[in-house]
Amino acid sequence: MSTEVERAVSENFQDGEPEAVNGNVLFSKDSAQNAPTKEGRVFKKAKRTMRQKSNSESEKDGLPSSPTGPPFNGLPFSKNSRKSRAQQGRGLPKKGGAGGKGTWGKLGSELMDTPEDCNDPNYDSDSQEAVRLEKVTPVLNEEELCLALRPIIQEYLENGDSAEVKALLNDLNVGPRKHKIAEFAVSLALDRHDPHRELTSRLISDLHGPVLSTNDLSNGFNELLNNLQDLTLDTPDAPTILGQFIARAVADDCLTWEFIEGYKGKVDSKLVIHALEKAEVLLQMGSIAQLDQVWGVGGGNRPVKYLTNKIVLLLEEYLSSADAQEAVRCLKELDVPHFYHEVVYQAAVIAIEKSTDVAAQRMTDILKLFTTTNLITPQQLKKGCLRLFYDMPEICVDVPAAYALLERLGNKLYMEGVLDDALMREMPTRGRKRFVSEGDGGKVKEQLLR
Repeated sequence: MSTEVERAVSENFQDGEPEAVNGNVLFSKDSAQNAPTKEGRVFKKAKRTMRQKSNSESEKDGLPSSPTGPPFNGLPFSKNSRKSRAQQGRGLPKKGGAGGKGTWGKLGSELMDTPEDCNDPNYDSDSQEAVRLEKVTPVLNEEELCLALRPIIQEYLENGDSAEVKALLNDLNVGPRKHKIAEFAVSLALDRHDPHRELTSRLISDLHGPVLSTNDLSNGFNELLNNLQDLTLDTPDAPTILGQFIARAVADDCLTWEFIEGYKGKVDSKLVIHALEKAEVLLQMGSIAQLDQVWGVGGGNRPVKYLTNKIVLLLEEYLSSADAQEAVRCLKELDVPHFYHEVVYQAAVIAIEKSTDVAAQRMTDILKLFTTTNLITPQQLKKGCLRLFYDMPEICVDVPAAYALLERLGNKLYMEGVLDDALMREMPTRGRKRFVSEGDGGKVKEQLLR
């Protein structure tokens, strides 16, 4: 066997290079001589050439076909791989994702100007201009406009900031329907109180010029007069209120006298005639400046002393007439629900100062009506009672029997369900002063008399 190997080495490896024979790698004589020997035999492992796997074998092994580079993380790269094929690095995309065919490009490259391509079939060198993008806001229809105006007007009635309304209206593409702004604002104020109507009149005056023209306001009030029959179904006083709005708009130079004069002799509706006559009477009754208070000064804008006098007048009128519905109407007109604790306080003071059973009973009846209809909330009731309990020492100066009268009034209110157990326990009481009789005699009497 050793002679065959030596013969093959001598014939086929003249240049000292290895060659594979029958799957065995043969070496030159020098390499064979340098290999370790034992008993004249060569102990050298035979090397085999590496054979590249076929595509079918690669698919069976679950590896990508046609590996072209060294493996990364145990897997060879395909030819379309965007990963770096170098042994060094972290395997990130080449050039930050901006290189190679079919890549997305660098982050933010879509915002950069793209150079015009002269090979583009749509490219025209004579008429081609730079592309300019403009924001287009579609014109709102009537339904969409009402949905957009409702939250704007409602928020204005809460904070009274007309500048914010202007900014929000400028963002809306109203188109030819600007008169709908005044129409919607007035129709929404018909169901509100006088303070909200005052805010609406101020809003119309502030919007006149920058947002609404005189023609827009005229068209808006024309629509309101035409729909006055439907508005009266929800608000019976709509003709009178609309006449006040028209008069105030004329006083604020938002409308002209020609608006009222143009309807004379041309309308048959009694409601429209009543509204126009109301506006004309207000304008002819006094100076234009007086119409600034056509809605009065409502809500918490009035002084506390004024509100207190109104509440006292209301209770005294009820004490003499016993008209509960008129008392409820007057209290609602004040429109100060945060100040209704004053009603509880003044009602109790009147019952104590009058010191009669009739006054105590009528104050009990009116407070029961206010609390059962939830016109006066339990929080306002408690606040008014605590104020009364705290001021009892001062009230007792003018009415010595104030504690006894308060106890009688409190029992009546407790029996009617107006006061609860907690308030009854907090009610102050004043015990009777015990005088020492002559028979007690002696030192005790002398100390008390001193």
